[in-house]
Amino acid sequence: MERFELEPSLQDEIRARVMGEGFMKIVQTVRRNGKLFKIVMRPVEIGGLRKFQAEMTDEGQVRVKNFDAAGAADGLEEIIAQKGAREMHLMTAKGDLHVRVTKKGHVLVSRSAEMNREVTVQPHDRVKRQPLTSFDSTALLKAIGIADGEGKVRASMRGKYDQVNEFLRIVGETVAEEPGRTFTVVDCGCGKAYLTISIWFYLTLARGFKDVRVVCIDRREDVIRAARSMAERLDVADRVTFLESDLETLDGAAMPEGLDHVDLVVSLHACDTATDEALARGVEWKARYVLSAPCCQHELQKVITGGGGAGARNDFAGLLRQNILRERLCDLLTDAFRAMIMRMLGFRTQVVEFVSPDATARNILLRCEFGVKPGQSGVVAEYLNLRDAWQVTPWLETRLSGLLGKYLARYA
Repeated sequence: MERFELEPSLQDEIRARVMGEGFMKIVQTVRRNGKLFKIVMRPVEIGGLRKFQAEMTDEGQVRVKNFDAAGAADGLEEIIAQKGAREMHLMTAKGDLHVRVTKKGHVLVSRSAEMNREVTVQPHDRVKRQPLTSFDSTALLKAIGIADGEGKVRASMRGKYDQVNEFLRIVGETVAEEPGRTFTVVDCGCGKAYLTISIWFYLTLARGFKDVRVVCIDRREDVIRAARSMAERLDVADRVTFLESDLETLDGAAMPEGLDHVDLVVSLHACDTATDEALARGVEWKARYVLSAPCCQHELQKVITGGGGAGARNDFAGLLRQNILRERLCDLLTDAFRAMIMRMLGFRTQVVEFVSPDATARNILLRCEFGVKPGQSGVVAEYLNLRDAWQVTPWLETRLSGLLGKYLARYA
């Protein structure tokens, strides 16, 4: 028997487990010149017929093929015949088989205790349920440029399509309708308003909200003009209002008539302290929900590397010297301060991943819902410990000092 080759009896056992009843999955990882080749084979249902699907990953490239039983048997022979160091994990309803082949060619085998698992073969051709497929979104996707004239998602806009779906999923998991009154959404820094108009369609057509009103705020006149035109084309101009204004100088009197409350404040990738202003507005408007995806964080960097901040000490010189490390550190600190401040003011706050890091490095989202006791001592203490350790005063604390003062004064 050659080096790295499996015993004939072990080969027969693998064949019997994979091609027999109760097969769930086989995974083999092979090491080749410092790189990994991975193959996964599992049963699937395609068009009502039982098939086998193989997913092969080689140097980051993924290929997927579907086989009938004969093709799967041939593929299994290739798996068994692989040479070199490798690991195999074979799962069946009755138990698992682990095979490890070392660099020296030793074959190590282990078997789990007998099991009695239920095997469910998932249909491969099922349609993935997404927010944008839960209602007729064709007109919306065409208007915002994600779909072409035939209603098909453009290949170049697939990332934007996934981003809108992910954001609407978070909205759906976060908000609850309050029957009998208008549900009001305010977007602070709406840009082209793709996401905010999508919120209106999703809540109205998919979630069944009876009365949704959206207010979009942005300081750029050309952007507001284009977004307003899009709302008119989609026939939602009476429910989606646009305000051309800086959020910092926005007067309450400028808000639309009849707007007596705000339910959801949205802020997506507002630069630097514009994110803080949006969070502050959400607090001041007594919004129930705030969803904020921060962007660049320059304000804290200036403080930390300038006089009077942590940069004035030598403790963190090795960390702060490198621009990229300093930038990421300040991003994390700023968002941590923001989350704790919102928590101090009565918002249940989670910091979650908005989209995949492959889509954007700015993939953090603060998800806040009002409904906990403000000023709890543990949260205040955590905030002050972190703030004082870095010898900084976050901009959001200064902006909301009138509301935070009574909580922070207890520990002064």
